[in-house]
Amino acid sequence: MGYDPSDFEDDDYQTQEADSAKSIRGYRIVIIILSVILVALSALYFSIHRQQMLDNQLLQVERDSIQSDLGQLMVDFDNLQITNDTISANLTFERERADSLMDRLKKERSWSLSKIKQYEKEVGTLRSIMRGYIKQIDSLNTLNKKLIEENVSYRKEITSAQLRADMAEEKAAELNNKVRVGSVIRARDIVMAGLNDKSKPVSRIKNASRLRVDFILSANDLAAPGNKAIYMRITSPDGYVLTTDATPTFEFEGERIPYSAMREVDYQNQDLEVGIYFNSTGFTAGTYRIQLYCEGRAIGSAEVFMK
Repeated sequence: MGYDPSDFEDDDYQTQEADSAKSIRGYRIVIIILSVILVALSALYFSIHRQQMLDNQLLQVERDSIQSDLGQLMVDFDNLQITNDTISANLTFERERADSLMDRLKKERSWSLSKIKQYEKEVGTLRSIMRGYIKQIDSLNTLNKKLIEENVSYRKEITSAQLRADMAEEKAAELNNKVRVGSVIRARDIVMAGLNDKSKPVSRIKNASRLRVDFILSANDLAAPGNKAIYMRITSPDGYVLTTDATPTFEFEGERIPYSAMREVDYQNQDLEVGIYFNSTGFTAGTYRIQLYCEGRAIGSAEVFMK
């Protein structure tokens, strides 16, 4: 068998082609693997990015919800009306806490689930506090309403009692006035006579040197017994009150008025005959007016014509 060089050349060429084919297949496998890895990494990236976007949207929604709840809570604080100073001061303090929390929410830039939970907890605490105050205010309002109703009832009772007291006082005053009026001693059967120096009656008044007025103090069980000062005023026909040079006076209805003569008597609630004298001269004929007073009251009067 002879040696042919071309046979060796064919074997080498075939070997090179085989090695080249293997290399190409290897590259293809690497490229495929890298492509798969790249696709997987892209999918993972987009998944993570999408999840982050969803998380950010959720955080935004949670943040907006917290701000909305806090804003409504602040409005509720402002709408609470209370006159109790202690509760009012506490509400003001909690309202300031709500303002501070709202400022922190607006300035917050780094949001996370933990911070969301923290803010939700603080808002929940404020809400619980406000509910507690609402219960206290409701209790106080209920108590105030009850007290007001009781006060109105008491006022009605007091007004009714006051009306009854006023009526009783009015009746008592009326009765007292009747008793006071009824206790006045009255003078009746008033007569006057002119007398001469010997106390004898004269037929003409111009001859008289003294006047005597006789009357009866009527019996009155309501009057207080004891010594009574009886004042007598005699008014002449020409309108002048007859009096002495000393012009004595007594008090009547807040004024001092002159009188003609007076006498003290012992009155014991029974009819008592009394005579009072007035000494003077120069009497003229005509109608004389006689007025009698006792204890600051007018007790009788009469007009007598003297010749």
